[in-house]
Amino acid sequence: MKKETIVKNSRLKALGLKETPARLAIISIFEANHSPLSAEDIWKKIKSKKVNLATIYRNILSLEKGGVLTRIDLRKSSNYYELKDTLHHHHHITCSTCGTFEDIELCDEELSSKALENSLKFSKILDHSLEFFGICKKCKR
Repeated sequence: MKKETIVKNSRLKALGLKETPARLAIISIFEANHSPLSAEDIWKKIKSKKVNLATIYRNILSLEKGGVLTRIDLRKSSNYYELKDTLHHHHHITCSTCGTFEDIELCDEELSSKALENSLKFSKILDHSLEFFGICKKCKR
């Protein structure tokens, strides 16, 4: 068994999820594409005709619930996802005209958490999402 297959299998086992060909294929696609993907994007990349779009949606939701994937809001008609545990922490900036997006690293989680410690209603920050939208240089021309 290849090293990458062992990593995928252990990731799924840790979540208590069965190691199905569809789940392994989905994780492989995310590992090969270092950008947010929708269920439709994954479906187009899966080589197996046995995996339909409904199966992909179900598995994405299981992987998101298990903490393997994180949902990214790109203000598009579909939800987009990234691998959560293999990426460094980052956010995105998306062009509101053409939809081009870029990873940006400008978040200091520790500083943000400290700023929110004095909240009267919340005792702990578990996660956060910060996305930016603008016009890219190509569309500005």
